[in-house]
Amino acid sequence: MPHRKDTNYSSISVSTYLELQPHNDSPKSLRNPSYDEAERYLGSKIVHHGDDDDDFEIDVDNYPLVVVGPNNGSGVPGAVFNLTTTIIGAGIMALPATMKVLGIGFGIILIIVMGILSEISVELLVRFSVLCKASSYGEVVQHAMGRPARILSEICIVVNNAGVLVVYLIIMGDVMSGSVHHLGVFDQLMGNGVWDQRKLVVFVVMVVFLAPLCSLDKIDSLSLTSAASVALAIMFVVVAFTVAFIKLMEGQIDPPRMVPDLSSKTAILDLLVVIPIMTNAYVCHFNVQPIYNELEQRSPQKMNRVGRITTVLCILVYASTAVSGYLLFGNDTESDVLTNFDRDLGIRFSSALNYIVRVGYILHLILVFPVIHFSLRQTVDALVFEKLPPLAESKKRSLGLTVVLLLLIYLGSTTIPSIWTAFKFTGATTAVSLGFIFPSLVALRLSHQGVLSRGEWMLSWLMLVLAVIVSIVGVIGNIYSIRSKS
Repeated sequence: MPHRKDTNYSSISVSTYLELQPHNDSPKSLRNPSYDEAERYLGSKIVHHGDDDDDFEIDVDNYPLVVVGPNNGSGVPGAVFNLTTTIIGAGIMALPATMKVLGIGFGIILIIVMGILSEISVELLVRFSVLCKASSYGEVVQHAMGRPARILSEICIVVNNAGVLVVYLIIMGDVMSGSVHHLGVFDQLMGNGVWDQRKLVVFVVMVVFLAPLCSLDKIDSLSLTSAASVALAIMFVVVAFTVAFIKLMEGQIDPPRMVPDLSSKTAILDLLVVIPIMTNAYVCHFNVQPIYNELEQRSPQKMNRVGRITTVLCILVYASTAVSGYLLFGNDTESDVLTNFDRDLGIRFSSALNYIVRVGYILHLILVFPVIHFSLRQTVDALVFEKLPPLAESKKRSLGLTVVLLLLIYLGSTTIPSIWTAFKFTGATTAVSLGFIFPSLVALRLSHQGVLSRGEWMLSWLMLVLAVIVSIVGVIGNIYSIRSKS
């Protein structure tokens, strides 16, 4: 490969990729963003066409490039925590109810399959994001399918993330202040009082806890809170699984159903509704680019490692939660399983465990909230203020968007009746689009660049067809369900 002595970079041969390392931190090398963003997956070839440094070109061809300049971002653990936090949110609370419909055997299989397919779609998204030098989900969609597709994808992100955050506030209100059928934590601890006013309690939590975290400008700033949220989620899983195991050993739990119930039209309708909810469980794709952008010494290989670790962790957490929640409450499992923890669990220290589970998961949702909000704010800014400088350069615009979005999310939480209503619609539309339809379309549209194997091409088509079927069936099932109830 040609090499000039006066260039700021020297080539280093590596078995799987080539690194470009600056000799110094000269102003020129720091000013030129093309060097910092010249990462290419599946190879690049460096060509010089003269004596001017401006003729330095990178052709996507043979050798992967990784920029190893100054990059003080998050490491793999921080990225795993942020991505895991994006996935494990309120969706985990709806999984026991889906297990009640699917049966334990079929439900576990579906959890594993959806996790694997989601991980494959994330790796495809990372590959083509780096190939296109896209810094956001919308940018890679635009590169593959044009500006209208980008706008549609960003609208899906806004609807999906806003819906998820509304669900978080609904759960917080259900657990703290109670609902029509369940007592809240405050009522059980202190009796009736001002804390029975659900809207007031949620508003105070939003102002005191959520607003300060949501005002942070970088997703890497949330790595520690994400780690704490993952620990709290695991604590919930451990407690629920331990209680279920003890009751199972004592013979207090009836044998669970292993397959879906297809004995009635209502049961079949429930099955059509819950499958899209399962697709909602792994949607994290809108945060993949922000997390990758802030990954220390980032490379597609390192991001793929982050995704695979995250997927294994989420499958374990999801399967444990779904099975233990269904075993504990059986056919009485609520759409938000946290509300089931206001009763005697039938073991020693039941009351204390109930408080630990509910309060711990409220803290988990408080720490997850800003991670989802980060992508929501970035996407709204890209849609509304496209011509203005990046959001990180305008503190006033960032704070203004944060306040407006939090108020709208709060208003949404006061009008939507339950998390099941929100999940079944977002799962069948925006979630399946962001997690499977758009990544598959991006891969298929950019496959002409020769970076997609035949197996990956066939898998992309399979994911696309399955996602479209799930979306259509889910929407029809939701509409029919509403009509039948009315």
